Amino acid sequence: MKIGVVGKPSSGKSTFLNAATLVGAEMAAHPFTTIKPNLGTAYIRADCPCKSLGNPCSPRHGKCIDGQRFVPISLVDVAGLVPDAHKGKGMGNQFLSDLADADALIHVVDVSGNTDEQGNPTKNHDPCKDVDFLEREIEYWMLGILEKKWSQAARQVEMGTIKLHEFVYEQLSGLKVSEEEVKRAVQESGVVPTSSNEELLELVKEIRRRNKPIALAANKMDLPNAGKNYARLEGNVIVPCCAEAELALRKADEHELIHYVPGSSEFKLLGELPAGQAKALEFIRALLEKYGSTGVQECLERTVRELLGMIVVYPVEDEHKMCDKKGNVLPDAFLLHCGSTAVDLAFKVHSDIGEKFIGAIDCKTGRRVGKEHELTDGDIIKILV
Repeated sequence: MKIGVVGKPSSGKSTFLNAATLVGAEMAAHPFTTIKPNLGTAYIRADCPCKSLGNPCSPRHGKCIDGQRFVPISLVDVAGLVPDAHKGKGMGNQFLSDLADADALIHVVDVSGNTDEQGNPTKNHDPCKDVDFLEREIEYWMLGILEKKWSQAARQVEMGTIKLHEFVYEQLSGLKVSEEEVKRAVQESGVVPTSSNEELLELVKEIRRRNKPIALAANKMDLPNAGKNYARLEGNVIVPCCAEAELALRKADEHELIHYVPGSSEFKLLGELPAGQAKALEFIRALLEKYGSTGVQECLERTVRELLGMIVVYPVEDEHKMCDKKGNVLPDAFLLHCGSTAVDLAFKVHSDIGEKFIGAIDCKTGRRVGKEHELTDGDIIKILV
């Protein structure tokens, strides 16, 4: 799974990526610090079944801290987006192509209003405009892809050589869309080969909402005016964030100055600190008390859980010891879409296992289930082949 970290220049995208991954992406308070995409691994938390098993787990990927399983996901931070990026302005063409295979987007918004639409310092900029223009740029980019061959689609559909939804899917398949999603969007929009550009844009908007859902990370909540601007933002998932605070906490934990679990509402000092560091951490502590967390981890998790509707499932080979052949307890934790079945899990483990699937065992109940058995969050499943 890949999540794109997007936003205008100087909004805090690279800081957000660093805070979530400690990947070390370059950060600076000027536009286009990011030129090439930065990649990193972040994690979402899940209650690990090892708590009830009484045996510590042995994650093959990720980690488990105090019964919290950290399941890896990929993040990509791309060049800052400016108005008319879909026409190639700024780093527009690169920005948009770098997002093609993202499952969802986190839009890092400078909610303080201290940067203009180009990422330059200013005062009282309206962050709501940033939200509108980013969605618009992505949608117009997708529209441009369809428009290039739309007249060709009209001829082919009239001749009966292709269905309209098949043509749309073919043109947008590089964006990681599913044919079923496209088919539903085409049917619901009522678009036909003779539809106007405005009607085609409405189709693209619906496909974008399904294919590239966007969460808002309302960044720089520690600055003046951020609170009143935050209250005006609209979207399905909006999280107050301070990426700089999260980065500071993770680095302090890495250097064993504090004990901090990402997403926590508190941290513990591990010794005496110089006055400057102590003062900075106390400022961050006040932020945690106010908002419950820095927001970075919450934003990741709400994007994966709410926008994408993912659950965590644990495949094992021994249903009694909940382990693999080597005795590793709960070695894997897979993210699957809500509504996924036992056979979907089998294919997720390996295509060969999916092909040979004959059944599965729900290890919590000991019950044998078939390929249509719908999985739930936290299930432990043995696949039978």
